[in-house]
Amino acid sequence: MRKSKIPKMKRASLIAVGCAVLAGAVTVGSFLIYDRIQADRYGFSKLDNISVPAPITDEAIELDVKLDEITMHYAVYGKTGRQPVVLIHGNSSSHLGLDSLARYLANDFTVYSIDSRCHGQSSDPGVISYDLMAEDSAQFIKKLNLKKPYILGHSDGAIVALTLAYTYPDIPGAVIAYGANSRPDMMKPYFTLGVLLSNLQHHDKLNDLMLTLPDMTADKLSKITCPTDIVIAENDIMWLSDAVFMHDKIRLSSLDILKGENHSSYVSLNGKKAYKTAINFLK
Repeated sequence: MRKSKIPKMKRASLIAVGCAVLAGAVTVGSFLIYDRIQADRYGFSKLDNISVPAPITDEAIELDVKLDEITMHYAVYGKTGRQPVVLIHGNSSSHLGLDSLARYLANDFTVYSIDSRCHGQSSDPGVISYDLMAEDSAQFIKKLNLKKPYILGHSDGAIVALTLAYTYPDIPGAVIAYGANSRPDMMKPYFTLGVLLSNLQHHDKLNDLMLTLPDMTADKLSKITCPTDIVIAENDIMWLSDAVFMHDKIRLSSLDILKGENHSSYVSLNGKKAYKTAINFLK
């Protein structure tokens, strides 16, 4: 009988690695089933019957405003004097990332699309957090004297919108959060791994932001008093069950799960479906 050529210690290590991989696969598989069950409590949003006007083609007005810590750049779309909407973009983007959505919304609202600190043409004070961006956004709204604006955010911008809503519950008239996560561990493992590898190649405070924050607890979310729509794509980079959690904790909230969409397909790549969810919710 021939003896195995693999040393006992090495065999033990391989078995341990195999068991760890198997356990990880079982854990992820179980969570995938749980995630789908949670989402199936609500089903997918039906938006096909909502008519959409053509997006405006007028040039946006580009401006700057001085806040306490930063100079914030922003763009204004549509006629002035209408219900104000504030758009907040995602990580590593700028107001240009929501240009398509802004142009659809400008048919109905006056749209103010901002560049968050350390992004776009706004200044970079060297530090960033969702709390700081929410404070900047609140100052922006007060500085421009916007009354009960609707605040719409995508990805990190959605986190900022929700953070603003529970920190300053009297400011927003309504909030729509497209693709938010309540904690870093609510992002799917493949996305987190990609951010970690990116940080190893080039360390970036914007990556650190996603890896360490937010921390939106049930208690914080319960402080949101305005009507709120939690929107998530079927194939988003965060778990559907996290959107269910946020919806469950925000009293005046609805939940939209968009079938067949991914994190950016329905909003920053083409704002038509995001516009449909907004009009369906706001009107």
